[in-house]
Amino acid sequence: MTRKKEDFGEIIKKDHAERKNLTWSGSFLEYLELVREKPEIYALAHRHMYDLISEAGIIPADEVDGSARSLKLWGDTPPKVYKFFNDEFFGVETALEKIVRYFHAAAMKGEESRQVLYLMGPVGAGKSSISEHLKRKLTEAPPIYVIDGCPIREEPLHLIPRPLREKFNEMLDIQIEGELCPVCRYRLEHEFEGKYERFPVTTTTFSRMHRRGIAVVPPVDPNNQDTSVLIGSEDISKLDQYSEGDPRVLDLNGAFNAGNRGIVEFIEVFKNETEYLHSIITATQEKFVPAPGRHGTIYVDSVILAHSNEAEWRRFKADHTNEAILDRIVTVKVPYNLRLNEEVKIYQKMLSRSGFKSHIAPHTLEVAAMFAVMSRLEKSPKCDVVTKMRLYNGEDVVEKGRTKKIDIQELKEDATNEGMSGISPRFIMKAIDTALTDNPDGITPIHIRDVMIKMVKEMEFADDVRKYYLELLQDTIHKAYLEILEKEITKAFVYAYEEQAETLFQNYLDHAEAYVNKTTLKDRNSSDEMEPDEDFLKNIEEQIAIIGSSVDGFRQEVISYLWAIGRRGKKVDYKSYDPLREAIEKKLMESVRDISRIITKARTRDEEQQEKFGSLVENMLERGYTEYSADVVLKYAANHLWKD
Repeated sequence: MTRKKEDFGEIIKKDHAERKNLTWSGSFLEYLELVREKPEIYALAHRHMYDLISEAGIIPADEVDGSARSLKLWGDTPPKVYKFFNDEFFGVETALEKIVRYFHAAAMKGEESRQVLYLMGPVGAGKSSISEHLKRKLTEAPPIYVIDGCPIREEPLHLIPRPLREKFNEMLDIQIEGELCPVCRYRLEHEFEGKYERFPVTTTTFSRMHRRGIAVVPPVDPNNQDTSVLIGSEDISKLDQYSEGDPRVLDLNGAFNAGNRGIVEFIEVFKNETEYLHSIITATQEKFVPAPGRHGTIYVDSVILAHSNEAEWRRFKADHTNEAILDRIVTVKVPYNLRLNEEVKIYQKMLSRSGFKSHIAPHTLEVAAMFAVMSRLEKSPKCDVVTKMRLYNGEDVVEKGRTKKIDIQELKEDATNEGMSGISPRFIMKAIDTALTDNPDGITPIHIRDVMIKMVKEMEFADDVRKYYLELLQDTIHKAYLEILEKEITKAFVYAYEEQAETLFQNYLDHAEAYVNKTTLKDRNSSDEMEPDEDFLKNIEEQIAIIGSSVDGFRQEVISYLWAIGRRGKKVDYKSYDPLREAIEKKLMESVRDISRIITKARTRDEEQQEKFGSLVENMLERGYTEYSADVVLKYAANHLWKD
C-alpha cells in the first residue's frame, strides 16, 4: 500500500514539474526576444490547430489497409490518414482529409481563414465527435502566450503600434494581425502610460470548462436572441463607478470573447435566425465583432466551427437570400462509414468505454455492422447489396470461379449521396446494449439479430424503409451469417484446418503447374515421375463451378498470378488467390458436412461421435467462444444448416 502511495506522489510531482516548465511570465520586451528566437510562437488560431494535427504525423495508407487492399479501396490516390485522428474515427478518411486541408489553407492565410468550417451529415455520423476531438486536443496542447490580464487572452504582438508593424514584421519574420481590445487599450494608456514594452505577458492553456479559448454555442431561442451571447455585454452594476464609455464596464464573456485564439463551436447552427448568423459571418470574414455598447470593435482570432444535419442544411441552402452566408462557408460532408471492418472498430471503441463485461461471441459485431452498412448503401444495377458491401470493404468477390470485376470508384460515382442515410451507430449500440443486458451469459450473432429485428419493428420508420430493413435482417444477413457459421464449424471441426488447407493448396499448385507446362511431377514420397492428377484438380475446381473448357484458363491464371506475387518477394499461401482460396475452403466444408450434420443434430451420440463433438466444442473455445455461445450457435446451425 505504501509503495502505491509513493507512486502516486511521484506522478503528481512529475506533473507539477512539467506544468511549471511550460509556464512563463515576463515583460512584452522579453516576449519579443522569444519570438525573434522562435517565430513559430506567433500562430493564429488556424495555424495553431493545423500545427497540432501535422505534428502528430501521417500513417501511410498501405500500413493502414495493406498495399493490395488500399489499391482496391482507393486506387492510386488513397486519402491521408492522420495520427491526430487515429483510433478515434473510422471510415471517414476523406472527410477528415478535407478538414485538414481546410486548416492547412487557413494556416497559410488563404480564403479559408475567413470562412466557417461547416460539418454536415446524418445524425450519429461523427460531426459532434470530430468537434469534441478538436477541442480536447486543444486542451492537451502546450500553452500559448497572451497579454496578462486580457479578458480575451489576446496575442501580445497587438501591443505594437501600427507605425512600427512593418519594421517588427521584418525583424521577427512574421506578419502581425489584429488590434488591441478596448480593455487593454485603456490599461496601456492609464496603467503603463503608453509604455507597451512594460506590459506583462504570460502563458495560458485551453479549457472548455473554464471557457478559455473554447466556446460552445447551442441553438438560441428565436424569440429571445441576444447577441450578448456572442459579443458579451456591459456590466450594469459597474455603471455606478464608471462612465458608460469606460472600457472597465465591459463584461467580455461572449462566445467570440471566450473562444478567442481557439475554437468557437456552433451546434445545429441553422436553427438560429438568419440575422443571428450574420454575426458569425462578420466574425470570420472581417475578423472583428462589435464591442458591447459604445466601445468600437474587437478583433477575433478563432476557428469558427459549425455543424448540423443534412435536412437543416438543405432547407437553409434552398433560400436564395442566404447566398452571402453560403459563400462564406466551407462545407465538409461527414457521411456514415461504409466499410464493414471500420464499422466493427467503431463498436469496439464504444464498448471499450462502456461498463459491459459480458462475453461477445465472434462475428457478433460483424453481423451488427453488416446491417448498419447495408442500410446505408444505395442499390446498384451492377451488383447486389452484399457484393457492394464486400467490395467497399476491400474484399475480392468471387463469382463462378472469377474475381468479380467492378470498379469501386464507379459505384461511388453512381451514388454520390451514399452514406447520408441509413442506420446510425447509436442504433446498433442500443441494440448491443439491450442484448447484453438481456443475456448476462454473453451474446452471439443470433441474439443481436433478434434484437435488431425487434427494434426495427418498434421504431417509426416509413413502411417501405421498415420492410427493406426487415428483409436485410431476416433474409440477407441471415444467409450471410449461415455462410460464416458453416466456415466456423468447419474450421473448428477439421483438425489443423490451416495446415490441411495449405496442403491442398500446395498439391493443387504442383499438379496445376505441371498441367500448364505440360510436364510431369515427382511423387513426394517415392520420387517417381507421375502425370498431373486431373481428377484431383477438377475436384477442387468444381467447388466454384470451374468445369469444361474453362479449366485451362483458370489453371493458367492461378499459376501466372501466384508466380507474379512470388516474384515480388511476397509470401504465397492458400489465401493468396481468392478464387482458389474459396474453392479450397468449400472442399474442406464438403468433406466434413455429413459428419457435422450428425454431430450437431444427433440427440444421442455414440462414444466416437461424442468424442468428436467434444473436440469441436474445444476448438470453438480456442477460437473465442464460451461454452454458452458455442452451444447457442451449434444449436442454431443444427436447425438451419445442411437441411435435407
